[in-house]
Amino acid sequence: MFESLQERLGNAFQKFKGQKRLDEDNVREGLREVRLALLEADVNFKVVKGFVDQVKERALGEEVMKGLNPGQQIVKIVNEELTELLGGEQQGLDLAAKPLKLMMVGLQGSGKTTSSGKLALYLRKNHGRKPYLVPADVYRPAAIDQLNTLARQLDVPVYPSTTDMNPVDICRDAMAKAAELGCDLILFDTAGRLHIDETLMNELENIKQACSPQEILFVADAMTGQDAVTVAEAFNDKLGITGVVLTKMDGDARGGAALSIKTVTGRSVKFVGVGEKLSEIELFHPDRIASRILGMGDMMTLIEKAQSEIDEDEAKVMAEKMAKAEFDFEDFLGHMRKLKKLGSMEGLLKMIPGMGNVMKQLGKDALPEDEMRRTEAIISSMTRQERRQPAIISQSRKERIAKGSGVKVADVNVLIKNFKQMSKVMQAMMGGGKKKGKFGLPKLPGLGGGGMPDMSALGGMPGMEALGMGGAGEEPAKHTISKKTLKERKKKKLNKQARKKKKK
Repeated sequence: MFESLQERLGNAFQKFKGQKRLDEDNVREGLREVRLALLEADVNFKVVKGFVDQVKERALGEEVMKGLNPGQQIVKIVNEELTELLGGEQQGLDLAAKPLKLMMVGLQGSGKTTSSGKLALYLRKNHGRKPYLVPADVYRPAAIDQLNTLARQLDVPVYPSTTDMNPVDICRDAMAKAAELGCDLILFDTAGRLHIDETLMNELENIKQACSPQEILFVADAMTGQDAVTVAEAFNDKLGITGVVLTKMDGDARGGAALSIKTVTGRSVKFVGVGEKLSEIELFHPDRIASRILGMGDMMTLIEKAQSEIDEDEAKVMAEKMAKAEFDFEDFLGHMRKLKKLGSMEGLLKMIPGMGNVMKQLGKDALPEDEMRRTEAIISSMTRQERRQPAIISQSRKERIAKGSGVKVADVNVLIKNFKQMSKVMQAMMGGGKKKGKFGLPKLPGLGGGGMPDMSALGGMPGMEALGMGGAGEEPAKHTISKKTLKERKKKKLNKQARKKKKK
């Protein structure tokens, strides 16, 4: 979402490259680019002015920290101010309340119903809540059916609303039903309109008075940019919203809504929808989003994604298999499918600090999405026995596998060859093998104690080329040796020869 803003800010920071100190001229020139970048990202012009003025004041008022050059100092200041602009600290829900009542409000089509289902799943999975869904939109065709469908997918109870019922009565009665079922989380999916009108606002105010929700979450479509901020301000004036849920954050919107909404409304973004699946909702962390915008990655979110999808016990079993060289195609296929659950390879790589720039340099061919799909097709065309015992795959079996996966036999040969090389590397890295050196790594030729194994074999496997590890079969990188090291080696060799002569 923030790609274009990230690129423009990167160009702005280049203005400070090579500068020895920050002064009025270079700060003004650099911040001019920052101002344009933010305005192009559809950030509210008043917010942009306040942000740039604050950064300028700090840049000219602070001494450059020891160990930082002027460019790095500006990035540090912009990072801190962006974090503050996005809301400062992460704002969660009032989880102490039981039952916790969430009232979802917003315009029609913003994603209230889907977000209700996503929050129900998120709070059940992460906080052990028992959700109860309440369809209170009796005007939009199929709105009640949509929430009922989501409830069945999630296997959670839902209030039996009908289109001839009064929304306020639905919400009031739903609280009693939720108490009977022992539910401690109630989500009111209220009606929306294509625009703000008095009828809609009166109805929402009546629901608020009848149910006293702890949280009134305004759901906004991030693709609408500044319109979302304007509407949020109107809802806040009428209802007193407690937070914002931004949907479609995985789209190509410019990010202005996320950057403006806190300053304009005084209410923080609490959750963001990052995909169509019910599991694709995340807590909004201002510091992490600021890091992503500045191209510094987001390792914490990447780690949390991995922890949510990869079981610790399974990971230990996998590590043991690698160490014993028992890692087979069946395991590899499972590993690939888990990796896909974390999101696109492009999205995952961007969370690793510095990888955004590496990907730009490598170009479009760097992303191994197609290669991963082809690899999965080849492995899926194998029998279970072939996946568990790759050694039995003969030429005739290769031809059958190639035909079944729509690839050439050469592609199957390359996959099997790369897999064997990868298995050897993984075994070495995990401390397997007979000859072990330091830290459980095997002794390798040319390395005295324990050494790192040849990583080039990993390049032929899906996802590894993008990390700059090269392809299988490529010529190893040539390492340069300093003159000082060569002299020391020559001296040791001469001393060794002298000792041998002395013994004779």
